Amino acid sequence: MFRYEIGDDAEIRLLEDRHADELFALVDRNREHLREWLPFLDATTSVEYERGFIRSSLERFARDGSFAAGIWFKGKLAGGIGLHAIDWIDRKTEIGYWISEDCQGNGLVSRSCRALLGYALDELGLNRVEIHVATENTKSRAIPERLGLTQEGVLRQAQWLYDHYVDIVIYAMLSNEWKDKGIR
Repeated sequence: MFRYEIGDDAEIRLLEDRHADELFALVDRNREHLREWLPFLDATTSVEYERGFIRSSLERFARDGSFAAGIWFKGKLAGGIGLHAIDWIDRKTEIGYWISEDCQGNGLVSRSCRALLGYALDELGLNRVEIHVATENTKSRAIPERLGLTQEGVLRQAQWLYDHYVDIVIYAMLSNEWKDKGIR
């Protein structure tokens, strides 16, 4: 199974059926915190929903290599990260992520994104990795900026967030930039 160490205290692992209870509990505890920027919370109402999400993710991993993984910190689930659908024709994907409120400030998302950039660009041989972030989500925008991704543009009113639209900024890293910048 997919597993990446991102330091002595943390790792990224594929989510499995056995993680459904822990994942739901984490999302439920962080519902207010996550709701500010993530549109999926109203659908996340039960452990069974999470189990279906995990199974769907594992099917995608088997089919095309995309996945949803957990970020574990000091042995406990702290957030989620993944490669959204991989476009093998154009050799590109998008990283999505979230972290629990109590685990912010530990560099977990930056370390996780760095690991997935390396995985996608080096191991999978993709040419492009994108990160999409709401323009006003300054904490989340700091991650691709810190990692050297290029801001390419803003999609106006691109995401419905419960009762309003938000603009989305697109960041990208190309394979040749990754190699040139030596970010690993």
